[in-house]
Amino acid sequence: MDIRYEEPLYVDELSLQTVRVLGQGAFGSVSLKVHPGHGRYAKKTSSIRLKENLKKELRIMLDFRNHPRIVQASSEHLHLGMFLKDCSIYMEYASEGSLDEVISSFGGKPLPEHVIGRTTRMLLQGLEALHVHGYVHCDLKPDNILLFPSTSFGEPWDAKLADFGLSKEPNTYHVLKFAGTNMYMPPEVSEVPEGLVGQALDIWSLGCVVFEMFGGKAKEMETGGTYVWKLEQEISPVAIDFLRRCHTWHPWNRASASELLNHPFIMQRVIPFRVLQPIPSPPEGRQYLERPLFTPRVRGPLPTPIGPRKKQEEAAAVRQEAKGSVVKDQSTVEKNDVDSEEWFMYELCNSC
Repeated sequence: MDIRYEEPLYVDELSLQTVRVLGQGAFGSVSLKVHPGHGRYAKKTSSIRLKENLKKELRIMLDFRNHPRIVQASSEHLHLGMFLKDCSIYMEYASEGSLDEVISSFGGKPLPEHVIGRTTRMLLQGLEALHVHGYVHCDLKPDNILLFPSTSFGEPWDAKLADFGLSKEPNTYHVLKFAGTNMYMPPEVSEVPEGLVGQALDIWSLGCVVFEMFGGKAKEMETGGTYVWKLEQEISPVAIDFLRRCHTWHPWNRASASELLNHPFIMQRVIPFRVLQPIPSPPEGRQYLERPLFTPRVRGPLPTPIGPRKKQEEAAAVRQEAKGSVVKDQSTVEKNDVDSEEWFMYELCNSC
């Protein structure tokens, strides 16, 4: 991939201050660091035995530098700890947390569908970029989707793909049994564990993430190794079709990221709406018909039916014009307009 760097990435470790630990897992920990003049960084630290995984993660972030849907590295170097016991990389800080934290905050209830659709679109944009260049994420799940302040007005966040330690790089040999979290893995992982990793694996995992955003739950099948996802409430037909295309059993029949970006569930737009206020009840002893039905009339043509009096005047004008003596001043036109408006108001009130 031809990447042109604008400037070298560098982090002054000696000036950093530790704020807090953001997360900790089997592969290491992530902590928030602050530089007095350059802002905040996320520092990911792993054991030295996982150095190659961390180097791969850094390499992929640098390969996709400036991509809006891939978490960005803040330093080009793998930093070694004291006594060579651990190693670390620096990346941009996700101030909005992770998608897993958002899902947990909803307590099993679904996120709004338009939010799910927008978030899924951003994830697909990231996956499409990876897949086009021969990468496979291999561990897509809500924990590995980081959220940043939205660049679009009125939207809650922007999502980016993170954690590429298990990812498959182009022209490399990668078998299914070394892929990510079981709950998000497709059936071919358990059926053919020695099979090669393909891009369809990420599509299945994406479907699991969408299920989870809809409040879905995973259940392990009796055969073991494969999980099926179920929803506890109804969702829209387009969302059902999208999930069906993600969770086609055979990997060759699953849709690609590029195809799913054109799916109606992704393409649909939510029209902004206003919350309508209830009409207040009229004061006691007063009827609605006592209120004026129209606002004061502005000068100009009236878009209402023509009253009978105006029809008579126009008929007379036609007869006069035929005789060559039609003269109509502005005051006559305005008088007829007012008459027609009074007639329309009268007819409207009678019909109430």
